[in-house]
Amino acid sequence: MCIFACKLQKVTMKILYPEKINDFIQIHPDSKPALERWSTILKAAKWRHLADLKQDFPSADYVGNNRYVFNIKGNRYRTVVMIVFFADTAAIRFVGTHKEYDRIKDIKTI
Repeated sequence: MCIFACKLQKVTMKILYPEKINDFIQIHPDSKPALERWSTILKAAKWRHLADLKQDFPSADYVGNNRYVFNIKGNRYRTVVMIVFFADTAAIRFVGTHKEYDRIKDIKTI
């Protein structure tokens, strides 16, 4: 019988705004395999905090205000995701080239 432990089990991550990934792939088709792999890992994630995230994505960086930056395809592309660990939610805030990322003025509000 499962009483306490079952309540602690985490569901997988809910992805908000996945269309941003699909839109980016339409413009940059070479990003598709890398973004699909990244998305698959993200959807299956059961992270409780940054240390868990870093096990899957060691190069990911926390940039403040629940935003995390992920390098995609050898850092050619980047994603910014707002992750709320306790809610198992990841909101895609930005998908772009490294050059586009560098033009972001305030990463904490994107």
